[in-house]
Amino acid sequence: MNSIINPTKQVQPEVQNLRKEEHPVSPVFLNRWSPRSYSDKAVSDEALYSILEAARWAPSAFNDQPWRFIIAKTEKQLKIFHEFLHPFNRAWAESAPILLLIASSKKRDTGDLNSAHAFDTGTSWGYLAIQATILGLSTHAIGGFDKEKARRLLGISDEYELHVVVTVGYRGEKDTLVQSLQEREHPSIRRPLHESILNCSSEGYTE
Repeated sequence: MNSIINPTKQVQPEVQNLRKEEHPVSPVFLNRWSPRSYSDKAVSDEALYSILEAARWAPSAFNDQPWRFIIAKTEKQLKIFHEFLHPFNRAWAESAPILLLIASSKKRDTGDLNSAHAFDTGTSWGYLAIQATILGLSTHAIGGFDKEKARRLLGISDEYELHVVVTVGYRGEKDTLVQSLQEREHPSIRRPLHESILNCSSEGYTE
């Protein structure tokens, strides 16, 4: 399923008819989407740590870098992760060769609460996803998992907030999915940009 087209230079054929930018951006942003089908092709440690390295360079308040990653890539590790995924997600995520649990530290090194920890960790996930796309890998963030069970099975303390489990791997054929998911196995669209820009009406605000 991997295209020889450089995802940073050209929009992939499967994306062209569904995603049109309103203003110029790198094709890599259009090419990144969240498939559910994965092949059995192994992901090298070099590729895995490349996407984690990209996440490391995300910006954060006071450079606190609150993001944390727990990696599952061995059969034993993956089985533990599968235990806390919701059944709907487990049905397709089991084919991914790597799973990552993304968490964040809720406190700064000083012990003070970090109100930006979730925001900053979301940015690191975005960096990770873009680097994966550059390498020809697919990622899909899963919010549907039992956080308390994950915390218990992995021994994660309450100082960390658990956010998502991310599948990492190379695209597979969509016919490996159940029919209902095959119909959803395509890049999603976006609302027009103007709908995401709020026009404030408070006194003193000027356009």
